[in-house]
Amino acid sequence: MAGICKDKTEQNHCGSNKLIKITGHKGLRQSDTEQSSIICRVQQCQNNLSPTITPTTQKNISTCTFHPLSTEEAVETKLLLDSIAWPETPPLPSSFSLNETSDPAHSSVTILPRRGGGQWHIGDDLEVLIKIRDFYGRPKIYGGDVLLARLHNPALSAGVAGQVVDHRNGSYSAVFSLLWEGIAYVEVTLVHSSEAVKVLQKLTQEQPDRVYFQSLFRSGSVTETTTCNVCLNATQEQLCNYTDLYTGDPWFCYKPKKLDCDARVTHNYAGFKKNISPKEETLFQSDVNMKVEILAFGPANITVFPKLKDEPKVNSNLVKDRPSGFYYSGLWQALDGTVIRQFNTSTAITQCLKGKTVHLYGDSTIRQWFEYLKEQPDLKEFDLHSLKQNGPFMALDYANNILVTYRSHGPPLRFAKVPVSQLHYIANELERIEGDANTVVVIGIWSHFSTYPIHVYIWRLQGIRKAVVRLLSRAPGTQVIIRTANPKALTVYETLTNSDWYTMQHDKVLRAMFKGVKVDLVDAWEMGLAHHLPHDLHPQPPLVKNMINVLLSHICTGTSIVRDIK
Repeated sequence: MAGICKDKTEQNHCGSNKLIKITGHKGLRQSDTEQSSIICRVQQCQNNLSPTITPTTQKNISTCTFHPLSTEEAVETKLLLDSIAWPETPPLPSSFSLNETSDPAHSSVTILPRRGGGQWHIGDDLEVLIKIRDFYGRPKIYGGDVLLARLHNPALSAGVAGQVVDHRNGSYSAVFSLLWEGIAYVEVTLVHSSEAVKVLQKLTQEQPDRVYFQSLFRSGSVTETTTCNVCLNATQEQLCNYTDLYTGDPWFCYKPKKLDCDARVTHNYAGFKKNISPKEETLFQSDVNMKVEILAFGPANITVFPKLKDEPKVNSNLVKDRPSGFYYSGLWQALDGTVIRQFNTSTAITQCLKGKTVHLYGDSTIRQWFEYLKEQPDLKEFDLHSLKQNGPFMALDYANNILVTYRSHGPPLRFAKVPVSQLHYIANELERIEGDANTVVVIGIWSHFSTYPIHVYIWRLQGIRKAVVRLLSRAPGTQVIIRTANPKALTVYETLTNSDWYTMQHDKVLRAMFKGVKVDLVDAWEMGLAHHLPHDLHPQPPLVKNMINVLLSHICTGTSIVRDIK
């Protein structure tokens, strides 16, 4: 229960046996003394986090606030924020001209000659220079554009993600590892202009509640519906506080006029407020300046020859990290030493999972994995009468002693009509797992946090990581596997709520959070970038199959190792 509030003076503010009621938390099973202690910690955290209040709004409280952190957590948070800090660019005036923003049609990609000359060989790095220009054709003089890059060969069904380096002067480099023999085509995509990023930054700062939720309250024949969110502005008297007493994750609803906070029945995704100007919206045009390929100036491909035995590889000094894997013949090959097996039959999957309990926690991209696994003929889904989108779900193979479960993470959750009783936080679920060598835990949580300040996501991951570390401490044989985020198709709605720019930052935080922890990683980000299929929030079946192959390959090795997650 520790960790909700680190303030050493909290005991002076909360009586050791005094029961303080927070509306919305009925039916707790702790003793009054334990319950009082927990509630005091939550209240003290909130008191410590009260925002600066002007004299005219003394009772107004912004609930989009963050918990006090320990020294270690504060240092980690600062390092995380520094690691994802985006290049500073000029302010975007309200009267800006689209013609002065980044234009992929006027920009260019140039393949640079091999260092030292000669032919390209497997093991070398290929460097590409990217020049961004505006709609007038003038070179940009600052960075901040969002670019994605990949190297591919359609005939070989081969592909690898490239790493982009921002030189902050309108030019960028993309670096690719050469991993197959034959033709390699360069593809660079402008996801967002630096000006569009300014709009996305402003939205997060000024409108973190642009995606909003509702809860239904019911008592007999009386019902009411109110708005809910992480971030609400109201007095304490106007709010129901559903902050989780174990994890400290905040959640609030406006208090119903007639009913008590305890009458809350369901959680619903309610809608989205697209509060940007028509001019700002021009920065997010699918065929103009959002996810548009930048064409090559000169050749768009190279020929890669076999690896040389006697000559050293030509490696770029621009990047330190190497790709986690690549596709060849449409199959993902890991570069971290993991042997990726192909589970092409239900028999192979059953043999891998025999005797295993697999718990899947997260968003709908993890639910995809449950849906894939339950299609195996020996796994029969047990009807829990759950809604198709929400779960929870369970599938059983009695003969082979296999259990697979799925449960969504706690709010914020953009699902419809979730019973409040089914709003479970991953960290709390992990505390209930006994764990052993036959237990597998799979976690994927990212998509529903994009509209909030990154602190909300950092706090959630810190809680999950603590629970993972505790699980591995009491049951070292337990296997924990993390699924990263993936790129997606972008409409205006998807961009303002779930842009790849938001996802890139969340993905970096996720990797850093679990670096050094004994977990395995399914790199859905690079697997999505390197594949020829269009990006999709819910990747298409060939991609899901490759991800499942990676998942099962980790499970069937029998042990996890501490990996240097990049």
